[in-house]
Amino acid sequence: MNSRNSFSDTPPIVLNLIIINALVYFAQTAFGGMNDANKVNDLFALHHIYSPLFKPYQLITHMFMHGGFFHLLLNMFGLWMFGSMMERMWGPQRFLAFFLICGIAAGFAQLGSYVHDYWAFDHIILSAEEQSMYTDILRRNATVGASGAIMGVLAAYGYTFPNTQLFIFPIPFPIKTKWAIIGILAFDIFSGIANAAADNVAHFAHVGGAIVGFLIVLYWNKTDKKNFY
Repeated sequence: MNSRNSFSDTPPIVLNLIIINALVYFAQTAFGGMNDANKVNDLFALHHIYSPLFKPYQLITHMFMHGGFFHLLLNMFGLWMFGSMMERMWGPQRFLAFFLICGIAAGFAQLGSYVHDYWAFDHIILSAEEQSMYTDILRRNATVGASGAIMGVLAAYGYTFPNTQLFIFPIPFPIKTKWAIIGILAFDIFSGIANAAADNVAHFAHVGGAIVGFLIVLYWNKTDKKNFY
């Protein structure tokens, strides 16, 4: 058995990121919850730049918060599964820098999405009552999650190991990593453009994190072919 695949052999940055995200999740449940607007989300979730609750530090803090247990579980599983390999290759410092840069890039992409989605409201004069209602809408539509940063990690993994076979539920056969990533990105782009009313996923944050992750690893590996197979 290859012990490098066990959770006990998880490299330090990935392990500590999982622990921090879990601790923040439990703090969210204890001090405000995830589903409704509350003080915790007001302070640390990512808000639209025209919201009175927006603060620049939210570009970092939002990626350590989650909207529910399964949101946390899926993100941490992806971080462990793909991030562990990349940290072993790059080392802790480079991996942490990569993760944070991708997460911040995802945040900027989401801010851009907010600017697009709320353009009409941001450029008309609202009555005091309408402005109050609009501010409440912005408060309740803040973004949380590490998904954008993890999409950057997944893009890096796919670039480095493009022919690795993955099983993705519910597809009953293995898919090469490069095709899986292209499919995920295509889905995120389509879903982001469709902007269905019931869809609360930050699709363009995923795309932003993945694109920046791909560009970073492309730059790092442009003269290094030994890590490909």
